[in-house]
Amino acid sequence: MYFVTTKRAGYVLFCTTPSERAAVGLTETQDVHFLVRESGLDWVVVREWKASDYSHTDFLASLHEQEEPADPRKLLDFLPAALRS
Repeated sequence: MYFVTTKRAGYVLFCTTPSERAAVGLTETQDVHFLVRESGLDWVVVREWKASDYSHTDFLASLHEQEEPADPRKLLDFLPAALRS
């Protein structure tokens, strides 16, 4: 799977899955947000962690060989166990 980098207010990096159902954002304070689309329009943060705990780059790289799932929340399964809940 690949990600498409785009601009979004409040993020120094924001990238979406090809379907735009999930996204990963990095804030100026080095917080990583995993977001999903709700109601087809609004992005909702469903998981947040410090980049020092697990970088956005490592997370994106872990998804490189994966197919995009129908349920974007399934991508959270690729987080380290300590960050999944």
